[in-house]
Amino acid sequence: MPINQGMRSTNNCDFYASLDGGLKAVTYMQRHFQAFDSDVIVSGLQKCGTTWLKALTFSTLYRNQFAKDEHPLLSFNPHPLFRSLESYFYLKNPCPNLENISVYKPRAFSTHLPCASLLASIKDSNCKIVFVCRNPMDMFISLWFFLDKVRDKSKELLPLDEAFDKFFRGIFPFGPFFDHVLGYLKASRENPNKILFLKYEDLKEDIVSQLNHLDVFLGVLFTEEEENEGVVEEIAKICSFDNLKELEVNKKGINESFGIPYKAYFRKGEVGDWSNHLTPAMVERLEKLMQEKLV
Repeated sequence: MPINQGMRSTNNCDFYASLDGGLKAVTYMQRHFQAFDSDVIVSGLQKCGTTWLKALTFSTLYRNQFAKDEHPLLSFNPHPLFRSLESYFYLKNPCPNLENISVYKPRAFSTHLPCASLLASIKDSNCKIVFVCRNPMDMFISLWFFLDKVRDKSKELLPLDEAFDKFFRGIFPFGPFFDHVLGYLKASRENPNKILFLKYEDLKEDIVSQLNHLDVFLGVLFTEEEENEGVVEEIAKICSFDNLKELEVNKKGINESFGIPYKAYFRKGEVGDWSNHLTPAMVERLEKLMQEKLV
């Protein structure tokens, strides 16, 4: 990705082009990917909770396809369980055979693409999309620290105030934050059976309640027996930030697509950490923008 003093400074197309063949990967995906009606796709901007959502969705969707003591999350980071269409499959192969890509059924993928950029195959099929958004202040701070962990150490990290200004102006991977979020929000309201719009803060506040929304949306309802046996609570526990962070695979493993240590994906996972880093002026600017965009 293009680096501006260590901070990614791109718009939508620049971001794709900056990957090793990334723009071609998106083109190949648009041209060749055929969604199945049974597919499940996890979506959301970086550092909005997609790692957590992948774990939760995987554990809910496939809970009857593995033994409890052999949960895949004990051996795999959530990312390889929900591979990215544009930055994994089509980055590696212009026309991959995805028909039987996983031992688990139905197929599951992930994407960071804006809703408007989703190909017709996804939009026109009956596949399900689970989207997660987050307070942009927390998301920005989380991303800034993440980029500090994974940047080329020969380059300085863009100062927080300069990075914030770029974020505020929409110079951001996969497009402006509010355009991305509002695109999915509008689509979820128009077709709630296709897109489930979740908020990171709601997941943090009452994960069990949100899992009970997720199972209904995915069509894999928790049975009365499962509820009595505490299956929902077990999923919440194994997928919790603290548990995932302490798993050995996430302490030592590496995301092979980008060479990023899995431990870099886990920092605090808190709501409101932005208050420890953003100045009052930054907060005022972003709150004003939020009011304008969310009217």
